[in-house]
Amino acid sequence: MASSVISAFTGCLLGGALGDALGYPVEFMSADEIRRSYGKNGIEAPDDRNSLKRALISDDTQMTLFTAEGIMWADRLGAKRELSSYTTYVFYAYQRWLYTQTSSIASREYAHVLDKDGADASRLLAEPEMFAQRAPGNTCLSALKQAAAHNYGRLIHKINDSKGCGGVMRVAPAGLYFHRDSERAFRMAAEFAAITHTHPTGYLAAGALGAIIAELTCGSDLEEAVDVAMYILRDYDGCVETYRALASARNLDAGDVPPVEAVRRLGSGWTAEETLAVAVYCSLCHYNDPANAMRLAVNHDGDSDSTGAVCGNIIGAYLGEERLPGKWLRKLQLREVVRQTAVELSGVCGG
Repeated sequence: MASSVISAFTGCLLGGALGDALGYPVEFMSADEIRRSYGKNGIEAPDDRNSLKRALISDDTQMTLFTAEGIMWADRLGAKRELSSYTTYVFYAYQRWLYTQTSSIASREYAHVLDKDGADASRLLAEPEMFAQRAPGNTCLSALKQAAAHNYGRLIHKINDSKGCGGVMRVAPAGLYFHRDSERAFRMAAEFAAITHTHPTGYLAAGALGAIIAELTCGSDLEEAVDVAMYILRDYDGCVETYRALASARNLDAGDVPPVEAVRRLGSGWTAEETLAVAVYCSLCHYNDPANAMRLAVNHDGDSDSTGAVCGNIIGAYLGEERLPGKWLRKLQLREVVRQTAVELSGVCGG
């Protein structure tokens, strides 16, 4: 387990970025194509053979950082006293991410999100590398572009029927910030995902991840954290797909199916429940070895950066920053930005 709460925070966000960077170069490859490109074991370490000489993060880590920034923005404005809405300010932060990808925001009414002065100015927008386009998700882009007049998704306001993994891959900061209350962590992670993905599976898988991260941050073991998330999940309408996916991950870990075959059975990760199930299974399978957990999570036919990112969030929160592979961290793009964001998030919630 992580040596401290702050180590769980930094481990979670850095682990997520590492899993993202490991999977990003092979995101659209089949398992056979990965092996042809990287050898019989597939990709085994983040690939830094690019112009930046870094292991590149994708939109998964970009949006995770903006989720954290939105939470801290709301915190500064008194959200704990119910004077502002966490979801509103996470939405504003996602408008900032939209700007990095398209040079525009949904409406002039959100122009304040781009202010460069004052306490609420975005530190992330001051980082040129945050403007890189790394296969941003179409659902996230379209939902945010069409969100004038605060017409974004909520659990009670459906804007689409998407259950893609673009919600679950970015909500780990909710589990960290609300770690003292796993039910609230679940709810807020689901709310943040629903901003762009309003199929129940799209946001409930995110809610389950929020609860898992919250439990791990408080020192629970992996099996207990998943069981708590499944217990909370049962109270939500539309939970069946996510519940069955998590149950399958737990059952496969307890059985004798070879890991590569188990991942194949859980799915390709393009949908939210599959991403969560693959990440949970790989974390359980290699609960004491973050590098092998993330390797297993990315070497498959599917959305490798998202399954890698969520696996990294989970195993990083569980084992802490000190257990992450140092050689990988030294290659990681924006490593210090990711770490500092985690430290600041820990500070505002008393971590």
